[in-house]
Amino acid sequence: MSDLSTLKLFATQPHPCSYLDGQEATTVFVDPEANIDPTLYTQLSQLGFRRSGAHLYRPQCLRCQACVSCRIPVKLFKPNRSQRRCFQHNRDLSLQITQNINTLEHYNLYSRYIESRHQDGDMYPPSEDQYKAFLTSEWGITQFIEFRLDGRLIGVSVCDHLGDGLSAVYTFYDASEESRSLGKFAILAQIEKAKSLGLDYLYLGYWIKECEKMNYKIQYRPLELLVNRRWMRLN
Repeated sequence: MSDLSTLKLFATQPHPCSYLDGQEATTVFVDPEANIDPTLYTQLSQLGFRRSGAHLYRPQCLRCQACVSCRIPVKLFKPNRSQRRCFQHNRDLSLQITQNINTLEHYNLYSRYIESRHQDGDMYPPSEDQYKAFLTSEWGITQFIEFRLDGRLIGVSVCDHLGDGLSAVYTFYDASEESRSLGKFAILAQIEKAKSLGLDYLYLGYWIKECEKMNYKIQYRPLELLVNRRWMRLN
């Protein structure tokens, strides 16, 4: 069994940053041959690592430290007025856990989401192979939360059940349901799910102050940021 003291890490060559123009990024990956159990995955998350498909990674850039890991202490979370309104507006949705999103129904929703929201990203154009590699890979601790409206699938949140929290891997949804703010609702739903499981945190990945697309993460308070290897709380 692998542990932190024996874990091998591999770094990519510097490449253009996906979030900040003019910056170079370097990514560190955990050895893909390592045996990662939930305990080790939790420890890596506490150190700022994220999962993408079958890989665990963390930015480690030479000249930039803009990517800051963030997590919500769910038992202390206090929704603001906008978040309360969003939760209320979506009370008519049915939420359920499914064991498999490797279906045409789920892929079609994902494909429409990428085509409508992320034509400038590295997941465009969507493909079934890319979808399967990115989101259907899991290690026995992944939960797929479906949002349905009168039986119709309008959203999916993929999250991993860690020892101390849920890690929000990715959410995709029907972009035509704009008034519902489904991205915001998905985070609120995962906060409630973490609470119901008796967990302490919802890990949200990275926040970049200079990246407008990530500003939504700072709206959830209190929020904890990993700074100099210590989690600092913003109330």
